[in-house]
Amino acid sequence: MASKRKRDSPEEKEKRVSPFPDEVLERVLGFVKSHKDRSSVSLVCKDWYSAERWSRTHVFIGNCYSVSPEILVGRFPNIRSVTLKGKPRFSDFNLVPSNWGADIQSWLDVFVSAYPHLEELRLKRMTVTDESLDFLAHSFPNFKALSLVSCDGFSTDGLATIAAYCKNLTELDILENGIEDLGGGWLSCFPENFTSLEILNFANLNSEVSFDSLERLVARCKSLKVLKANKNVTLEQLQRLLSRAPQLMELGTGSFSQDFSFLQYEELKKAFNNCRNLHTLSGLWEATSLYLPALYPACANLTFLNLSYAALQSAELAKLLPNCPLLQRLWVLDTVEDKGLEAVGSSCPLLEELRVFPAEPVVGGGGGVTESGLVAVSRGCHKLHYTLYFCRQMTNAAVATVVQNCPDFTHFRLCIMNPCQPDYLTNESMDEAFGSVVKTCTKLQRLAVSGLLTDLTFEYIGRYAKNLETLSVAFAGSSDRGMQCVLEGCPKLRKLEIRDSPFGNAALLSGLERYESMRSLWMSACNVTMNGCRLLAREMPRLNVEVIKEDESDDTQAEKVYVYRSVAGPRRDAPPFVLTL
Repeated sequence: MASKRKRDSPEEKEKRVSPFPDEVLERVLGFVKSHKDRSSVSLVCKDWYSAERWSRTHVFIGNCYSVSPEILVGRFPNIRSVTLKGKPRFSDFNLVPSNWGADIQSWLDVFVSAYPHLEELRLKRMTVTDESLDFLAHSFPNFKALSLVSCDGFSTDGLATIAAYCKNLTELDILENGIEDLGGGWLSCFPENFTSLEILNFANLNSEVSFDSLERLVARCKSLKVLKANKNVTLEQLQRLLSRAPQLMELGTGSFSQDFSFLQYEELKKAFNNCRNLHTLSGLWEATSLYLPALYPACANLTFLNLSYAALQSAELAKLLPNCPLLQRLWVLDTVEDKGLEAVGSSCPLLEELRVFPAEPVVGGGGGVTESGLVAVSRGCHKLHYTLYFCRQMTNAAVATVVQNCPDFTHFRLCIMNPCQPDYLTNESMDEAFGSVVKTCTKLQRLAVSGLLTDLTFEYIGRYAKNLETLSVAFAGSSDRGMQCVLEGCPKLRKLEIRDSPFGNAALLSGLERYESMRSLWMSACNVTMNGCRLLAREMPRLNVEVIKEDESDDTQAEKVYVYRSVAGPRRDAPPFVLTL
C-alpha cells in the first residue's frame, strides 16, 4: 500500500493559497509525466510541493551521486519507477576505470523498506552484480520492468534469477552491457505458466540461446510488443518467431544471412507480410541483398530503422528505403557511403534523426562518408533536427549549407574522425562551421564539436547558443578563453564534457557561479592542476570535486576531473584512486 499522508488541519487549510483540495490537485498532477515539468510544479507553492511529493510515482536521477537514496525516499514516499544513471558518459570510451563506483546495491538496500512495491528499475552506466539482481528478484514481489544499458558487473546467471522469480515481469531490456555471458540457458528459466512479457531485448548477448525456450516464451506471451534477438538467431528461426508473434511493434532480427531454399524464403516473406504493426526494425546482422527484399512488406509503417549492425552497401540501402515512406529515424554504418546517403535524401522526406556510425574505429583507405553525404540528406530531409555523424572529412561551407537547409537542429554531433583536421579544401580551421550551427539553429540543445578549432568556435557558442544544454569537446581550443566564453554565455548549460584540450585552471575556475546550476563537468587530459581543483572545492563546498589519479608519479596534474552538484555531500564509496577534494 502507498504511504499514508497526514492531511492538513482545518486551520491549516484556511491558510492555504491553492483553491484545489489535496485529492484533486494530486489527481491532476498524476497526468504530468515530464520530470522537468513536475519539478517546476513543486516550486509553485507549499501546497503544490506537497501534492507533487505525494503523487509522484516515477523519479529520474541523472547522477547517482547527486542525491542519496535516503534523501530520495524522504522526499518521495510513493515511488514505483526509478531511472538512475551512474558513471560519466566518457566511461563509454574507457576513460573511467571499471571499479569507479555507481553500485546499485546501496540503493536497493534502502528501497526494500521504503519502496516495497517498486515496479520498474532503469539503469544506465551502473554497476550491477548477480547478487543485486538476486536481491531485486526476491525483494520486490510486484516488480515488472528491468532495463540495463551500458551497465557492468553481472552475468547471465543474474538474468536467470530475474526470469525465474519476477512473476509479473513485463520488460527485460539488456543493451550494450559489460555482461559475462555464460550461455543462453537463462531463457529457459521463465516458468512455463509465465505469460506477461511485453518487451524482451537480448540483442547484444553473444551466446546461442535455447531456441525452443525462446519460441515457447514468445508463443505464450500474447502481449509481446518488442522482441530483439541476438545474432545467433537464424533466419529460419526468425520466421518461426514471427509466425508466433505477428503483433510485434519493434523487431530486432538475428543473423540475416543463411542458405535458404526458395520455399523457406517465401515463408519468411509471408511472415514479414503478416507483421502489419511494425514501426521499429533493427538487427539484420550480415544482411545481404539476397534476402533483404523479404523485409519490404513489413516496411510500410516503419518510423525507426536501425542498421547500425548491418554493413549495407549504397545500392542495398537505395533499394530498401523507398519501401519506408514514413521513416523518421535512421541509423546506418558508413559503409553506405555518400551514395547511400543520397538515397536517404531522395527517399525519406519525413526523416528527423540520422546517425552514421563508423564501421571501423580508425580512418584508413577509402570508404566512409564525407561532407557530400550530409549535404545530400539535408537537401531532401528538411525536418532533420538530430544528427550524429562520423565522417572522414568536412568543410565549413558544407556545414553552413546543412544548417541552412535544416535550421531546426536540436542535436548536432559532428565527429571528424581525424582529430584536429581542418577544412580539407581551404585548410582553414572549422570555426565557421560551428559558428554557422549556433547562429542558425536557435533551438540547439546538444552540440559535439570536432576538427581543427580555435577559441573562436567557443566565442560563437557563448554568444549564440542560448538554449544549449550539453556540450562535448575533444582536441579543440587555443586557450582558457574558449571555455570561459562557454561558461559565461550559455545560461542553460547542464553538462560540459572536455577531453584532450588546452584548458587549465583559469578556465576551470571561471565557472564558479555556474557549476551549482549544472549537472556535471568532466575534464580529462587538459591542463588542470591539483591546486586548481583544491581551490574550486574550497570556493564551492556544495560541489563534489573528484580527481581520478591513476598515475601516482605526478602529484601536480589532475588527470581526470569530475565536478558535480550534490545534496548528499562527498560519496562514501570512492575507491583509492578517486580523490574527493
